[in-house]
Amino acid sequence: MSKLVTIYGGSGFVGRYIARRMAKEGWRVRVAVRRPNEAMFVKPYGAVGQVEPVLCNIRDDASVALAMDGADAVVNCVGILAETSKNKFDTVQHEGAERVARLAAAAGIETMVHLSAIGADAESPSDYAQSKALGEAGVLQHMPDAMILRPSVVFGPEDDFFNKFAEMSKFGPILPIVGGQSKFQPVYVDDVAKAAVKGILGNAQGTFELGGPNVLTLKEIVKEMLSEINRRKLVVNLPFFVGGLMGLGLDLAQKLTFGLVNNTVLTRDQVKLLKSDNVVAADAKTFEDLGIAATPTEVVLQDYLWRFRPSGQYDAIKDSAKGLNI
Repeated sequence: MSKLVTIYGGSGFVGRYIARRMAKEGWRVRVAVRRPNEAMFVKPYGAVGQVEPVLCNIRDDASVALAMDGADAVVNCVGILAETSKNKFDTVQHEGAERVARLAAAAGIETMVHLSAIGADAESPSDYAQSKALGEAGVLQHMPDAMILRPSVVFGPEDDFFNKFAEMSKFGPILPIVGGQSKFQPVYVDDVAKAAVKGILGNAQGTFELGGPNVLTLKEIVKEMLSEINRRKLVVNLPFFVGGLMGLGLDLAQKLTFGLVNNTVLTRDQVKLLKSDNVVAADAKTFEDLGIAATPTEVVLQDYLWRFRPSGQYDAIKDSAKGLNI
């Protein structure tokens, strides 16, 4: 029988790409998620019965243990960008990650890949970065040979980065941003999946920082996005204190409405993160150590941002037709 990998958060942005690649490797893939009925799109990644969504809540020992029953390897992709009433950074990204590692070790599973993030730091002012660092420590405590992946901002068709700014650009002549001079190293989601596969197959161990070939400021990234979608906007870099006030107001709105208003725009914690660069450290192990060539943004963005152009898929046709004399 072929080997089995359990991917926690396997229907999420990064997890689905790992699931697809592991199916191509011939492994059986168990996608552990809170809502299996919303993850049925992963089933066609492999042959009939090869990829299966299963119910799992990473906050519950019994649920996590059942999902990894009989697995040869586990992958943890569960993470959140902002807290909600039930899902807190510490609960999900620290305790959840440690739970997966602890139960995997108890089950005799020797291979684990854990998705963290560049900037993971227990001393960071950001709760997100603190929880990522504590999660890494918890994983390594129980699975010292685990592979830890720390990507910069991840982009791809389902991302919450380029898509978010492109959606914002549809309204008004001004596009406000916070942390415009902060540096990022955007990394393609499928490249992160390739790195994870190396770990699952036992070809790599240790901590790797994953970034694309280009280091850009947030303002440069937004301008690249605007060029791709053929929109002209005035990009205004707001001071951090203004961003902090915006985050405070939006966070309060979420709290006072008991989650009816979900702050997906800007949180106070995200403003803290934006004060630091999000690039690969000079002494870190990288894609190069894994034999993977990182994909630049310009190769991929055109494949999914076209829908934000003024005329969508017809934008190029309308532009070329302007010179016709009919």
